[in-house]
Amino acid sequence: MTSTERELLVDNVNGVRVLSLNRPERLNAFTAQAYFGLATALDEAAADENVEVVLLKGEGRAYCAGVDLFALGETDSDEFSLGIKTVVLALANFPKPIVAAVHGAVVGFGATMLLHVDIVLTADDARWRFPFTELGTGPEAGSSFMLPKIVGERRATELLMTSRWVSGQEAAELGLATDAVPADQVHQMGLLVAQKLTSLKGAAIVETKALMRRGWGQEIAEAIDRETHIAGEIGRKLGGGGFAWSAS
Repeated sequence: MTSTERELLVDNVNGVRVLSLNRPERLNAFTAQAYFGLATALDEAAADENVEVVLLKGEGRAYCAGVDLFALGETDSDEFSLGIKTVVLALANFPKPIVAAVHGAVVGFGATMLLHVDIVLTADDARWRFPFTELGTGPEAGSSFMLPKIVGERRATELLMTSRWVSGQEAAELGLATDAVPADQVHQMGLLVAQKLTSLKGAAIVETKALMRRGWGQEIAEAIDRETHIAGEIGRKLGGGGFAWSAS
């Protein structure tokens, strides 16, 4: 088993491709390799005629704590920049429905990646956060474009500026998640929702998604480029003390 395979578990359940983030000792925080691994898994699911729906979840105590800061310190930042853009565009352009079932920490990229998911079930006691201003950087993963679309401009501004914690229940109330459910049921209910989608007319679901997301892929790509540039600008203003994806 390769390190990429260890970081992402892949299973198939009656037309549902289950992708499980699997770095529980690091709360499923992403390395650059993990970004590329998830992007590849999504591309493979998109091309597989036997896959009708993708279900995302995390192993261990959390869904995802964002980027692995230790790995970031040991890896060229440009590789992380490319990795995050690659996986976000794989999510944004994925033609089939994506369901996520999340629990525990849903932080940083763990939260921003879900902005590109179609149906999100969150544990009611999950803890969401967009921590970028506290880290000394700017929004990522196209969140400067997507978050206002989902929760509205004023609430998006508040969430991105304050870096505050959001409970799973509040995440559902704000529209970050579709529903909040008991933590011990979230994975089971996520699979049930995914399986329900496979019982419907797949072509109708795919075309509905395409209509609703028409033109978003290019907008998201441009937002990521702006965010990467701004992260570099913030890093320079903080004299190298900030957290930045790129020095460009």
